[in-house]
Amino acid sequence: MKTTSKIYITAAECAEMLGVSIGYSYKILRLLNAELKKEGFITISGKIPKKYFEEKWYGMNESDNAKEKVAL
Repeated sequence: MKTTSKIYITAAECAEMLGVSIGYSYKILRLLNAELKKEGFITISGKIPKKYFEEKWYGMNESDNAKEKVAL
């Protein structure tokens, strides 16, 4: 069985994670994709790279940040 790790978050997944409407999640994704385009990246409408989303959204990587603080 082939296991793949998704690298993109869809608008529906974004809406579910943030507890917002799908329409509002599209607005968020358009904003984030515009930032990526400005930096020269290729984007896909209605999707955002999972890693970029987690970096930009406060609280998504709290467990990772806690580990880093302990290590310092």
